Amino acid sequence: MALLEHKIALITGGGAGFGRAMVTRFAREGARVLVAEYDAAHCEALRADYDGNDRVQVVPTDVREKDQVLAAVGAAVEIFGGLDILVNNAITLSPRLPLEQKTDEILDGSLHAGLWAAWWAMQAARPHLAARGGGSIINFSSIDVDTGAWLNADYIVTKSAIMGLTRNAAHEWGRFGIRVNAIAPTGMGTQFMKYVDEVPGFAERSAALKPLGRNGDPEQDIAPVAVFLASEMSRYITGELIHVDGGLHLPGYQSRPPDLTAYTS
Repeated sequence: MALLEHKIALITGGGAGFGRAMVTRFAREGARVLVAEYDAAHCEALRADYDGNDRVQVVPTDVREKDQVLAAVGAAVEIFGGLDILVNNAITLSPRLPLEQKTDEILDGSLHAGLWAAWWAMQAARPHLAARGGGSIINFSSIDVDTGAWLNADYIVTKSAIMGLTRNAAHEWGRFGIRVNAIAPTGMGTQFMKYVDEVPGFAERSAALKPLGRNGDPEQDIAPVAVFLASEMSRYITGELIHVDGGLHLPGYQSRPPDLTAYTS
């Protein structure tokens, strides 16, 4: 039997990058998947790819809006009859600026797309997961939390808060049979490919930093860990953070810009 046979999953931000890879692997493992995606072009591409396959459905969703997050959870239950797995993958990336130049609006946007979106989705999903005897919630953290990466203060604050939420929910919701874990991935996702296009040699330097000596493939390296956490293979794991980064968290990385004059204020 496939690892996720008879399971129903909601994946936010499933239109590209790591999210798209998880949709592919979850569907391949037998899950019925509701994709909550903001980008209209990504929604259309998903619908085209899964045309005639009613096991994958797409709902346009801006996770920064509470009513849309609640509607996505409701859609998964209405369309498929329940919910077993929630993957809080969606995030909005902000301008890369030093802390002193980050605005309240930038922080608020990151918190809404990351922390608030996960908070709303988890609270809405909890009764549906409990009704099916439990389930799995998968959140996303980042190596940037460990390294304190430059130019990402709002993102780091958001991901740090998500880890606190993950551990608290794991502690409290174990009584419902709900497992809550997090992944900190580093791989060839949407932002990585943007850097590849903009910075010559970026991919090669990134690979050289990792003990495994290569960059992670979203579908082959990152998504299978989400499948593991969503499946019964991890039925006794909760409150964990798994680094899926080729070992990059061991040496870490230096993110200080070589020229700080661009950021003087």
